[in-house]
Amino acid sequence: MDPSEIRKKIDRFRVLVIGRANAGKTTILQRVCNTRDNPEIYNSAGEKINTAVLIASTERGEHDIENEMVFRSNPGFIFHDSRGFEAGGESEFDKVKAFITSRSKESRLTNQLHAIWYCIPMDEACRSFTKGEIKFFSQCDTGSIPVIVLFTKFDALYDDAYTRLKSEGASMEEAEEQAPKRAEDLFAMGPQLRFLYHSKYLQRPPKCHICLPNMDKDDADCGPLIERTAGTLDNEVLKQLFVSTQQTNLEVCMKYAVER
Repeated sequence: MDPSEIRKKIDRFRVLVIGRANAGKTTILQRVCNTRDNPEIYNSAGEKINTAVLIASTERGEHDIENEMVFRSNPGFIFHDSRGFEAGGESEFDKVKAFITSRSKESRLTNQLHAIWYCIPMDEACRSFTKGEIKFFSQCDTGSIPVIVLFTKFDALYDDAYTRLKSEGASMEEAEEQAPKRAEDLFAMGPQLRFLYHSKYLQRPPKCHICLPNMDKDDADCGPLIERTAGTLDNEVLKQLFVSTQQTNLEVCMKYAVER
């Protein structure tokens, strides 16, 4: 089906983004939509919400997962934000679970949830999974909606990799150059991924994961996130919609155009 025909039927690609306030969610969404501007927020009725009203509600601890975040630079994406379960405890988890269930029952594909990005920041020493994250991956049934874990702020692991390389005899220049690759290798063999995919406590692991370093920089590359997300979509129509909506990775567009 032609992308223009798909867009007439589905309109926009809808993503739920989960993660607490310091997880780097907004920065990643800005990269995906190729902008530095903040998103506009709309309520479930499609009415734009005044920023001052939104800030006041947030300060009172109020948060509506039904609100839609849209960036002017790429209105083809609709993002829903969950604060992460530490922020609201049991009630926030129940809201997310109910939201996923509700969207799954929508008859129109355009109103359904198409993907979930779960952001986990890596800028804490000896980062392990929180109780909220364990609860999500053990109890939250997302059905056919793919979940991709985004290990954000991954560059926080570079210092440890640099130190290891130096202790092995590498020069400062060599250690600095090799630190990103060493950090990825160490992480790939580390306890976080073993627990995420092979723990008996997590009955609902994600479809895949992606490590995202330096997303706050102007030359940040979100291409791997785009490609990984496209690869998780089993619905060919949704895959074509996602690929045609994203504007940051021409290679992905060309790849799926050839495959069609």
